[in-house]
Amino acid sequence: MLKIFFPKSSLNMLRLFILFFTILGFQRIDSQELNAQFVVNADLVNQTNQQIFETLERSLNEFLNSQTWTDQDFFSQEKITCSFVLNLSSYNASKFEGTLQIQSQRTIFDSNYDSPLLNFMDKDIVFNYQEFQPLFYSPATYESNLVSLISFYAYVILGLNADSLKLKGGDPYFEQAQKIVNLSQQSGAIGWRQNDGNRNRFWLIDTMRSNTFREYRETMYYYHRNGLDVMTKTPGQGKKAVMQSFLGLEKLYNRRPNAMLLQLFFDAKSTEIVNLFSDGPELDFEQTKNMLIKIAPFYQPQWKQIK
Repeated sequence: MLKIFFPKSSLNMLRLFILFFTILGFQRIDSQELNAQFVVNADLVNQTNQQIFETLERSLNEFLNSQTWTDQDFFSQEKITCSFVLNLSSYNASKFEGTLQIQSQRTIFDSNYDSPLLNFMDKDIVFNYQEFQPLFYSPATYESNLVSLISFYAYVILGLNADSLKLKGGDPYFEQAQKIVNLSQQSGAIGWRQNDGNRNRFWLIDTMRSNTFREYRETMYYYHRNGLDVMTKTPGQGKKAVMQSFLGLEKLYNRRPNAMLLQLFFDAKSTEIVNLFSDGPELDFEQTKNMLIKIAPFYQPQWKQIK
């Protein structure tokens, strides 16, 4: 049998070579951060040729999933799962109108469970788009209202995900979302200015970045890192931490009972909270339930399901 012998120095180099490519294999192969699904629903639009809607849907999926949104390294399993559903109500020439439902999730440590972080409906969707029009995002310039809309929510999703992992970890992403708002205001498109309504893109990012509403972001961190992320190993401790995190929202409610971010939190979390406290280790939940009924009265029927 033929045997090949390497000098000791060559063996060391070979080991380093193998180690390098082994490590490289665990690095990201791309720099995309989102695992997004974009759906265009044109059922309400009287249009016989559906090709334009299919092209738009394909272009937006490619835009979201191929764009490099951050300078951070994301492993493939760390990509943020999110979805966008554009429900069109009108299409005339190149002008589109409708609503956009945005949702995102975050995987809980040591589990295959995805916890919802965002469930938001934007009712001010108006943009122009020509079939096969290229979509480019530039941080320093305004390209189009469609690009601004999708890029804005990409950064909101990234910010919320980062907030759930590190206290105020979403700052750089929310700052970028704020820049998009500032640049987009010059377009005159609806939803970017404070006078366009009380639940639009302007107010969404303004309240998230405001110290007045800091408890929302603090709760997002404590709820996930101190609560859900320890549930696999110590479910009782995790539940207690989740209950403790609600105290921050109560402080926010006492100061600003109609805060947009309170509704934003429970729009995403109400079903999860009911499921979480309807199973597993039993805790004295009565006081917490009364708190939830006070600060999130729209979900009172759900809270009453928790025994």
